Amino acid sequence: MFECVAGLLPRDSGLVQTGGRPISEAERATLLFYLPDGIAPWSSQSVQWILDFSIGFFGGRREVRDEAVERLGLTRLLYQRLGTLSKGERKRVLLAIGLMTPQPVLLADEPFEGLDLRQTREVASMLRDHAAGGRTLFLSIHQISDAARACDRFVLLSSGRVRGEGTLEQVSALAAARTGVKSANLEEVFLALT
Repeated sequence: MFECVAGLLPRDSGLVQTGGRPISEAERATLLFYLPDGIAPWSSQSVQWILDFSIGFFGGRREVRDEAVERLGLTRLLYQRLGTLSKGERKRVLLAIGLMTPQPVLLADEPFEGLDLRQTREVASMLRDHAAGGRTLFLSIHQISDAARACDRFVLLSSGRVRGEGTLEQVSALAAARTGVKSANLEEVFLALT
C-alpha cells in the first residue's frame, strides 16, 4: 500500500489526497518521503557520508541530523560502512535519513524491524517527538505492541481489508460493539476485530 501511495506502484483504486484534493504524481515527491524496509543504499559508504549526502540530495535539515545521530546512537557508527552494519544498525541509519527529509509526510515501512526492546522504545519516543513537531508519520508496523507505543491513530488491516480505524479508544469501542470484547490492549482489539 505504501508503494502505491508513494507512486512507486500503480494503484487499482483509491486516491491520495491532501486537504480534500487529489495529489498529482508530480506533487508526491514534494509532499511524501517513502522509507522502505530492508534497503541498504550506498552500502560501501560510511554512515557519515550517507547522512551528509542525504542532506544535500534530499534537502534535509542538519539540525535533525545531529539530533538523530545522538538519539539513534549513531555516533560510534559514523565511520563504518553501511554494508558492514547489523540489521538494527542499518535501520537506525535509514530512520535518520527519513527524519532528516523535508517532506511534510513520512511513510516508514517497519521502522522497528531489527531493533531490540530498548532501541524500539527510544525510536518510538523519537518518532512521537518528531510528529509533535508538526510532521505527519505513517508507519507500517506488524508488531501490534510496537504500534501502540508509537502511534496516536491506527488503521487495522487484515487480508487487505480495513477492520478498524481511529484512536485506541475508538478501535477498542468498535471491538466491544462488534464482538463484546472490551480491552484497552491494542493486540486484543486487533484479534477481536480480525
